[in-house]
Amino acid sequence: MTEAELILKSRELRIAVIKMLAEAGSGHAGGALGAADIFTFLYFNFLKHDPTNPNWKGRDYFLISNGHIVPIWYAALAYSGYFPITELSTLRKLGSRLQGHPLNIVTPGIFNSSGPLAHGITQATGVALGLKLDQLENRVYCYMSDGEQDEGAIWENMLIANKYKLNNLTLILDLNKIQIDGDTKDIMPLPDLAKVYETCGFNVITIDGNNQREINQAFNQTSPLLTTKPNLIIANTIPGKGVSFMENSYEWHDWKGTPEIVAKALAELQY
Repeated sequence: MTEAELILKSRELRIAVIKMLAEAGSGHAGGALGAADIFTFLYFNFLKHDPTNPNWKGRDYFLISNGHIVPIWYAALAYSGYFPITELSTLRKLGSRLQGHPLNIVTPGIFNSSGPLAHGITQATGVALGLKLDQLENRVYCYMSDGEQDEGAIWENMLIANKYKLNNLTLILDLNKIQIDGDTKDIMPLPDLAKVYETCGFNVITIDGNNQREINQAFNQTSPLLTTKPNLIIANTIPGKGVSFMENSYEWHDWKGTPEIVAKALAELQY
């Protein structure tokens, strides 16, 4: 896809997220909307994957650690062909394949179940190490939040990825500066994460995570042909991106929509 097409597609996925949350009556809005540009780029322009054969042996492995943003993952999967788009309306419903946190055995295209923060990162590191030991060339990508950098497992993971030189691993850190209870600077102030990860042996790239050109440039720098280190892309994103009254507000970490709010949000996204 061209840059312009990716921008339009990301808007389409954001609209899908709002409709899903409105139908479910619950879920998480801020992070899902902020992540839409990266998910769009990955599924429509970058990842090696096959919607007709989700377990294709040659695929890239994509995981998310902050499982609550899964509505944007479901939207990307549906619009790229893993399951019918109409199924998005079943989000969080009893018996649905699309629950509030991802389930890898249930949903086509979902590789890891996640909910407890920081677990997805350790899962991704384990997959990357296993691929290295088996001398396979598949690459591993894991989306994570800034709030979960509070978890101790993050730091253990850094050391392991560095020790085994997992240059087939790319972590994407969504630096949107909010958590469910407030701004990250107030809940648990974070150090200079770029310096910390660099000190732990990572190749660190910092970008505007809502800019398709910068996203493209960053991911193309993570090739194992270009670096011997594990990769970290720090993506500065705007939570609630695309809906003015949700942007940069931790109050919209989770869904508080009314019919009036839904109509207003969709009007902005469809404009």
